[in-house]
Amino acid sequence: MFSSRPISAPFIIISALLFFNQQVHAQQSWTNFRGNNLDGISEATSCPIKWTPDSAIVWKTKIHGRAWSSPVVIDNQIWMTTASTDGKEMSAVCVDFRTGEILKDAIVFRPDSIESKHDINSYATPTPCIEQEFVYVHFGQYGTACLRTSDASVVWQRSDMYCKHVQGPGSSPLIYKNMLILHLEGTDRQRIIALDKATGSTIWETERPAELYDKLEPIGKKAYITPIIINVNGRDLMISNGSAVCIAYDPMTGQEVWRVAQGEDSTISMPVTDGNMVYFYTGFVTKGDDRYAELFAVDPSGSGDVTSTHIRWRMEAPILQLSTPIVRDGLLYTVDTKNIIMCIEATTGEIVWSTRAKGKFNSSPVFAAGNIYFCSTTGETTVIKAGREYEKLAANELDGEIWTTPVVIDNSLLIRTSEYLYKIH
Repeated sequence: MFSSRPISAPFIIISALLFFNQQVHAQQSWTNFRGNNLDGISEATSCPIKWTPDSAIVWKTKIHGRAWSSPVVIDNQIWMTTASTDGKEMSAVCVDFRTGEILKDAIVFRPDSIESKHDINSYATPTPCIEQEFVYVHFGQYGTACLRTSDASVVWQRSDMYCKHVQGPGSSPLIYKNMLILHLEGTDRQRIIALDKATGSTIWETERPAELYDKLEPIGKKAYITPIIINVNGRDLMISNGSAVCIAYDPMTGQEVWRVAQGEDSTISMPVTDGNMVYFYTGFVTKGDDRYAELFAVDPSGSGDVTSTHIRWRMEAPILQLSTPIVRDGLLYTVDTKNIIMCIEATTGEIVWSTRAKGKFNSSPVFAAGNIYFCSTTGETTVIKAGREYEKLAANELDGEIWTTPVVIDNSLLIRTSEYLYKIH
């Protein structure tokens, strides 16, 4: 169903070299939230399984402020955002991948006024995205900026895209071709904006459908998701699951292609894909005394309202799902808000195995070298062997809390805790 874009070359040897170079670059960069392909999957051939605060740690670097944004990496530069606990200073920090030395630490925004946020959120939760020469940092309503990676100087910045997040910002930006795509979905407006990544000027802007959102309470209209880009039959689609609807947009124009409508409050978890279907958690619904979300598997080849035609399976889930699943080799791995880790048959929705874990999992898992890494807010990382039989390999402790999604680079792990950034190898 999905089409990929093959690398064309006149000779097999050139194709092989290009593929090798791409694989090397992929292992040495982590350019978006959840990786180069926004899927949480690394092609690393090895990755540490066991560590303690005193072993397997290459370095640890204290990062000032409070922030749940994950690192992004390119050319041995690790970039992340942070903010003071009161939100009055919002910064970008660059750390040397090899040594852990802080190379750059720049205040990007000093907002005139700060609105409240949820106790578990931070003022620097959106993860930056990065490419050669430029890093793009986003603090929701407080501002978005493009910085040069050479010296942290500002290329452009915007602070005019207001949104009542109510509980603080959460959606991460996405680079697509010449654009930086942002989600600003609050209680007042629910809009998606594509900026020219070179200048910061608006290319297109679209609002969520009024006929679905007008009937919701204001508190139910907000969302904190990061979208993904897929290719269906030669056409790129941006999959974006808001609080009341998941919509496939044309990322060049912001025009709607299809929708699946369900939900009456908050979505946080990202969509994922295995190349055949799209999987996403809906906003929660209320039926009588029950409130629940659902995990949907959707055939993405339709158009218009596909709610009754293209859902291939659905599964009830606890509300307020924060963590995004991993899909690999026909299996979907997820941890819900009741701390149940599940392995699910991707084509049917059948639960292959499940287990209750300790702690809360507000970050998303990553896959590397045949294993799945789940980080909890208590500072513990549970490592599970991917597959149809449950096999726990390790439970590793670090000092502090883990709210951010790990990064896999050059067969090493980067884990950001509430105080430190760790390199583990």
